[in-house]
Amino acid sequence: MAKKSRDKKSGTGKGTEQATFTQALRAGEGFDLAALSPRATPGFDGDKAGGEKAMEGLADRLSELQERLYAESRGGGTRSVLLVIQGMDTSGKGGIMRHVVGSFDPQGVDITAFKAPSDEEKRHPFLWRIRNALPSPGDIGVFDRSHYEDVLIVRVHDLVPRSQWSRRYAQINDFEASVVESGTTIVKVMLHVSSDEQKARLAERLDRPDKHWKYNPGDLDERAHWADYQEAYQVAIEKCSTDVAPWFVVPADRKWYARLAVTNLVLEHLEALDPQWPEADFDVEAEQRRLSQMP
Repeated sequence: MAKKSRDKKSGTGKGTEQATFTQALRAGEGFDLAALSPRATPGFDGDKAGGEKAMEGLADRLSELQERLYAESRGGGTRSVLLVIQGMDTSGKGGIMRHVVGSFDPQGVDITAFKAPSDEEKRHPFLWRIRNALPSPGDIGVFDRSHYEDVLIVRVHDLVPRSQWSRRYAQINDFEASVVESGTTIVKVMLHVSSDEQKARLAERLDRPDKHWKYNPGDLDERAHWADYQEAYQVAIEKCSTDVAPWFVVPADRKWYARLAVTNLVLEHLEALDPQWPEADFDVEAEQRRLSQMP
């Protein structure tokens, strides 16, 4: 059960008024990433078994709302949804893709995994490749990593001058505002995993031959910059959690909770959109009569 107010450290409810996951996870003014436990379960008071039970039926609701959004666009609607997933290595981005995004009809989902920019992409402003991947009306776009890499890894590794990446926060805010203005609802999720949990997940990948394909030696190189990345995420959230495109920070040490939280975040935003079936552009009764007269 969700609670409206929560302790920032533990994520446990302190009040009796129920709140949505959107309310519980939104990074508002004064948000402190270091003060939020990666094992917390904001917006949910149950355990793993309760979380798995709470997931029952959510996939069907997501599927129906996705179909309504798509149908609305066939009737001239211009709305779409963009889910942005960010997080450190092993934070669970792949699991979100399988368990949350997998609930949708793949025909209406466009997933883009952003890696290091290509030579062509480097010849353009950093948002160029992002604009090219935005969802069409009626679709749900999913970014596995995103334009925020240009104020995360770029900042941590000094890939461009500070004077350049420091301007990007404002550019991102302006860009996201224009995307929202065009009819796209943006749901930005940071999967907040702890250093200890990341180490355990990396160890599991090394211990199990069936997980070796998921292991990348470069993950350890990035882990060596853990503190720098936490600082970079804190600044990105502070500067780019806006009214039109807020950040939602999901504690990710408990995989079951992260999947429950992201599922509900997407569901709540789709329910707020409340897409409608388009009205028929033909005479329904006339078509029924025609059909009834056919052998």
